[in-house]
Amino acid sequence: MTVLNEAVQPAFAAHVGPGDTPPYPEADLLFLSDLLTEEDYGRYAEARNFLQREVRPIAVDYWNRAEFPFALLPAIAAQNLTGMSNRGHLLAGLIQMEFARADTSVSTFFGVHDELFTTAIQDLGSEEHRRTILPELLSLKKIGAFALTEPLHGSDISREIQTTATLSGGQWVLNGHKRWIGNATFADYVLVWARDTADCQIKGFIVEKGTPGFHTETINNKTAVRIIQNANITLNDVHIPYENWLPGTASFQDANSLLLHSRVWVSWQAVGQQFAAFDVARAYAMQRTQFGKPIASFQLIQEQLSRMLGNATMSLSLMIQLARLRESGRLSMDHAALAKSSCTANMRNAVALGRSIVGGNGITTDFEMAKIFADAEAIYSYEGSYEINALLVGRAVTGISAFV
Repeated sequence: MTVLNEAVQPAFAAHVGPGDTPPYPEADLLFLSDLLTEEDYGRYAEARNFLQREVRPIAVDYWNRAEFPFALLPAIAAQNLTGMSNRGHLLAGLIQMEFARADTSVSTFFGVHDELFTTAIQDLGSEEHRRTILPELLSLKKIGAFALTEPLHGSDISREIQTTATLSGGQWVLNGHKRWIGNATFADYVLVWARDTADCQIKGFIVEKGTPGFHTETINNKTAVRIIQNANITLNDVHIPYENWLPGTASFQDANSLLLHSRVWVSWQAVGQQFAAFDVARAYAMQRTQFGKPIASFQLIQEQLSRMLGNATMSLSLMIQLARLRESGRLSMDHAALAKSSCTANMRNAVALGRSIVGGNGITTDFEMAKIFADAEAIYSYEGSYEINALLVGRAVTGISAFV
């Protein structure tokens, strides 16, 4: 594979057709084709071209309007991208990276549905759940959401969760509030985490759309991931069948097993965000002329592009190793915390450099960079903030917990 060769096919482009020259280079300094089988690399290339062709061109418009592109779902479903971890964690991670490279909001939608809800059903659900719910989740005919965070509790949710579940007359009765729940406004199923009042343990419960007492309200006026429909949820004496409890959830440790994998997924998002910023910044620098020549010819711009690509490549290297650890069964929350804190710190630096390269045009979504810049702030904070993950790493290397 030729590095930074714009004639290489396939590449990361908004519209790539037969014979077209893509506007972006591969920016592949690690020779990903050497790390995947020929079949898997073809699958990866097909996915990234689809995402650049179908998702990226419409993302800014939907982001500006804070609307979700429901018409896109059949096309995403046709790509058969759900459950990709079964084919290998590196392939799955690279595709997650490409989702974020095309658009962070759509990436978040897909990750919540596939990495959190669908994986929960597959790993922690009953045989009946897997038989009746899983097929439609994998085909995107039904959509899932994951409701853990609450209005007053995020980082301390494992200790302070206030939503309750009480077994009464053979049914579970749920009461409480959730916040920042992606997909919740239109999801067919929401996995609600609540404290069982009988044993005080945190467990997962499936609430179906339309259940009496279950109410969602869209969170408006966001400055990041505006396409994803985050919601506040109110549960007021929500009655669900006993069977809607996920039997694989007996304590918060079971939720934590999902959060480990989702923290890795968000780290892949951070890598994709870095490459997105690089793509846009480089293209802009090649086209923007000042003092009679492209700004890409200036030393300061080249240094900034080099730094962006260097950080993105180092982040990608870390994630490749995490995929290996996950394949071998050695992946721990400490590894995931290291990836989340490091990759998002690199990402924040990259999008700031990218916005600087695009100059004043970097603050309008007309040039795409403003969307990338803003969306990075959401990645920096969710699935464990930078600070929380940094402290998890600190505990791992010192043996001393900084948490109260």
